[in-house]
Amino acid sequence: MRLPAIDLGLMSEHLAAHEGVIYKLEIYLNNVQNKTFRKILKAHIDTLRNHVLVMLMLINPNRVEKVSLPDIEKMNMDVPLGKLTPWEKNMVLESRFTANAMGSNNFNSASMMKNDNVKNIHLQMSYQDIHFQKMYNKLITAADVEFVPMASLEEQWKALRKYQHVMSQ
Repeated sequence: MRLPAIDLGLMSEHLAAHEGVIYKLEIYLNNVQNKTFRKILKAHIDTLRNHVLVMLMLINPNRVEKVSLPDIEKMNMDVPLGKLTPWEKNMVLESRFTANAMGSNNFNSASMMKNDNVKNIHLQMSYQDIHFQKMYNKLITAADVEFVPMASLEEQWKALRKYQHVMSQ
């Protein structure tokens, strides 16, 4: 099946990014002791490999059938998440950033893609990337790795009062 040039170009760029990200996450996997973090990394790597496989299938000019993206396995995070070493804290923050960046990239690319199958798969890939961002977030929150400032209730009320009028226009 012939693809629009933009779809091929974007997927070629994604494949190069996936190669680098998979390599980086494998390095992390080999240097992480926390079992939950290892589980997330392994699932993330497997999912990215599925993304590569699907993009290669989409690029194959001999393909005639519609391609679909496999669902990701839902992970049980109800286990003790444990402590993270200082190195692991940096790695989990960077892994979350990577998942976020890949999700944004897939979403933005999907908006430019022309082939409906390619576009829909990249939207699904972006949702899967965001899933991993959430998984890393759970670990970050449980390990008390970052500080997230909270808005005051007074500021929230001010914002609510300021924009309530939009609903009555």
